[in-house]
Amino acid sequence: MKKLMIIAIMMVAAVSAKAQNEVGQASIKPMAGINLATMTKADNTKMRVGLAAGLEFEYGVAENFGLSAGVLYSMQGAKIDIVGNDKVTMKLDYINIPILANYYIVKGLAIKAGVQPGFNVQKKLDDVKLDDVKGFALSIPVGLSYEFSNVVLDARYNWGLTKAFKEGDSKNSYFTITLGYRIPF
Repeated sequence: MKKLMIIAIMMVAAVSAKAQNEVGQASIKPMAGINLATMTKADNTKMRVGLAAGLEFEYGVAENFGLSAGVLYSMQGAKIDIVGNDKVTMKLDYINIPILANYYIVKGLAIKAGVQPGFNVQKKLDDVKLDDVKGFALSIPVGLSYEFSNVVLDARYNWGLTKAFKEGDSKNSYFTITLGYRIPF
């Protein structure tokens, strides 16, 4: 019985310790979560909570370093207070392509940063189409992720670099928190 218990503990430890790609190994990670989005330099706006979902591919380049690229559907924009306490929602949804460098501080804990081009797929103020939204957005995502037994909790801040509209200076600004499952191959 004692030997069986030791073998079980070693198997659990082996599964738990493998919390990142090894050199030359690749993985794919389906993920879903929430965006907490707003617009910079925009008056009377509040946070819009929306969906973030997609896939990321990661490749282990060195012992503590990996590169990842993905495709994420991202609900962005903001809630806007109008005179008279009316509120409308600015729905700016994107297909984002995060390209990140992942540095593993310890097994399972990574800091990440990179660049993220995005392509607008929805531009509405409640149900009214907005015509002055730019079709392309560029941001810099920075964040942390923690992985245990292939389950990955990821938190990122996305700092918008490009203006969201043809007129004005507002940029996308949002936090993304996702839960994913890493599948090595």
